[in-house]
Amino acid sequence: MVKKHLAVAIPASVIADTPHLREKTSKIGYIGRAAAIFRVNEIIVYADNPKIEQNVDLDLIATLLAYMETPQYLRKHLFGLKPELQYAGILPPLRTPHHPLEGRIRDLKVGEYREGVAISKTEDRSLIDIGVEKPAIIQQTQVDMNKRLTVKVTKIGNEVEAKIATREEIPQYWGYIVSVERRSMFALLESGEFDLTVATSKLASSFKKTAERLEQKWSKAKTPLILFGAPTRGLYEIAKDEGANLNGVVDFVLNTVPNQGTETVRTEEALLATLAVFNIQFDN
Repeated sequence: MVKKHLAVAIPASVIADTPHLREKTSKIGYIGRAAAIFRVNEIIVYADNPKIEQNVDLDLIATLLAYMETPQYLRKHLFGLKPELQYAGILPPLRTPHHPLEGRIRDLKVGEYREGVAISKTEDRSLIDIGVEKPAIIQQTQVDMNKRLTVKVTKIGNEVEAKIATREEIPQYWGYIVSVERRSMFALLESGEFDLTVATSKLASSFKKTAERLEQKWSKAKTPLILFGAPTRGLYEIAKDEGANLNGVVDFVLNTVPNQGTETVRTEEALLATLAVFNIQFDN
C-alpha cells in the first residue's frame, strides 16, 4: 500500500446555517474529531460561494481546526487570547499520538517524537518547550522563536536533548494540517496537488457500484482528495456556479450515504460516513 497524504476539502458554508459561535465551534469540533479518527493528513477549507464574502468564516474554521490539532501545552504559545476561541473549551480532545497525556521528564523515552516551540536560544543551542518540566535542548541548530516544530528525543538525563524531525519520518499518525483556499473549489482542483480527486454527492451512483474501479486508483494514489459540499448546496451546484461540470473536473463522484432517510445529510455527517466507508473498503 502506497503511503498517502489524505486530504479532505470542506466548504466555508459549513457553518453558514449555524448562527452562534458556540454551535459553530461544536460543529467544527465534530469535523476535526472525524478527521483525526480516520487519519486525515490535511483539511482544506475552500470558498464555495462567489456571491458573498467568506473570509471571516474561512478564518474561523481554520483557526478552530488548527487550535484543536495543536497539543494542549503549545496552545498558549501559538494562539494566545482570540475572540474566535471563546468557546474552545467545548472542542473534544483528539487523543492522537502527538497529544501526549504525560507531562513529566521521567515519562519520556529516547526516540520519542514531540511537538514543540522554541522559547529561547543562544548562538549554540535552542530551548524547546515539549510539554515537560524543563525545555528540551537542540544543539548547534537555530530555529525560529515561537514557531511550532517536530522534534525527536535523543537523550534524557539532567537535561533533555532532541533534534529536529519531520512528520514524514514518524511511523504513527501525527495529526492534520489546515489549509485555506480563498479562491474557489475549481482553483483547488486545478492546483495539480492531487493525483486522485473524489467528490461526494447524493445525486451520484452508490459507492458500491464504483468501489472496484476506485480501489484500483486508490491503491496507487499518493495525494488523494475527497471533496464535500455545503449544507444547502451540493458539489454539483457549487461547480455549476463556478462554470464547471463536476463530472468533468474530478475523477469520481460517489454517493456514500445511499437511500438516506433524511432530506439532507450535513457536511460533518457526510464526512464521518464517507471516511468510515473508505476506511473499511480500502483500509487506508
